[in-house]
Amino acid sequence: MTTIPRLHVITDTTLQERHTHAVLAVLAAQGGADAVQLREKRAWPARLLIEAARDALAACQPHGTMLVVDDRADVARAMGAPAIHLGRDDIDVETARAILGPDVMIGGTANSYEEAARVWASGVDYLGVGPIYGTQSKANPAPDMGLETLARICADSPLPIIAIGSITPERITEVMDAGAHGVAVLSTVVLADDPTAATARCREALDAALRSRPA
Repeated sequence: MTTIPRLHVITDTTLQERHTHAVLAVLAAQGGADAVQLREKRAWPARLLIEAARDALAACQPHGTMLVVDDRADVARAMGAPAIHLGRDDIDVETARAILGPDVMIGGTANSYEEAARVWASGVDYLGVGPIYGTQSKANPAPDMGLETLARICADSPLPIIAIGSITPERITEVMDAGAHGVAVLSTVVLADDPTAATARCREALDAALRSRPA
């Protein structure tokens, strides 16, 4: 089975317009991201999404960084993405598997303990859980989850948990101490003056937290 990446950087071209998805992908990869999630919530035609995803994949490959396509199994299939992340309103995991095959990594989303319990039983490979501290990137976000609920999910889940939601380098230690496998960051990187340096700070904090874990 493919190793689940620990540091995910999510691309965004609405909160900022300086960088394309592909440019953000290479900047994040240079900073040490294990995975780049291409997230485009606007109603782009499939052709444009496929082109953006292919460019992002090409940016990731020299660095050994995994490209994760958010939401769109058709786009992931068309351009050969190794992973996809599904939200609650996207197609079900069984259908995604039928489209993508058994080897593509599939992540799912959960905004509460109850939802997490349903999603980890659905056939996904990992869960993206949050928003831990809220979010700047969604118009109608779910309520803040907090560390207590995150820790409960991490304790009970049979799958790796990726925590998301206004996570900064300074917050990574307490998120990892709650039991998370890794983190996903968006604003911390894409809004930074230097996205590569911002990613590197997240990488350093994450690696330090992992080193401090009991053997």
